[in-house]
Amino acid sequence: MTQAVSRREVIKTMAKSAVALTVSLAAIKSEASSAERGKRRWAMYFDVSKCYGCMACVVACAAENNVPIGSFRTWVERHVVGDGVIVFVPKQCNHCDNPPCVRPCPTGATFKRDDGLVLVNDDLCIGCGACIEACPYGARYANPIKGVADKCTFCEHRIHLGLLPACVETCPTGARVFGDISDPESVISRILAKTATQRLKLESGAEPMIFYRDLPEVANK
Repeated sequence: MTQAVSRREVIKTMAKSAVALTVSLAAIKSEASSAERGKRRWAMYFDVSKCYGCMACVVACAAENNVPIGSFRTWVERHVVGDGVIVFVPKQCNHCDNPPCVRPCPTGATFKRDDGLVLVNDDLCIGCGACIEACPYGARYANPIKGVADKCTFCEHRIHLGLLPACVETCPTGARVFGDISDPESVISRILAKTATQRLKLESGAEPMIFYRDLPEVANK
């Protein structure tokens, strides 16, 4: 009997150790993941001259993120410039360095991550709309199904797996480029280093992280 009890105790001890090890490894993994995020700064680049308004990005975004009908995380504006030339300008959340949407949120649901992503915690969002009103880009909307504020996340669930955002992956002309601008060797960093770019509504102080090439002045309103 004593031997049997001893074995049970050994098994219990081993089980507790295994659980403790699992928790420790999970904590280490979480800390490593957070540290890794802190080394990155995600951004996007749009070459307006390559966009011809096919809307593949809009459709891909809606399908990937289950966007409700009538709402948009990304959209494409049509502008007429010069001698009747039509220009298409993609727009979405700019994942700003100084996001105006974060400060007015009364619950902390809207937050900026170490890697620059500006996200919404659905569990904390009360759907008050303060962040929607504060966004100078009109990039947020009230999700009628979830009852929370919603917007582009740069497809965080995809980039976590090493994939591109759905809108970038589906663009047939390569008008969209996504990457880590803290890495000087990334494709987007190389483009930005040699390309004259514009950003939307810099006067807002938001410091947007979407960069445009050939952005018509009319689109910066």
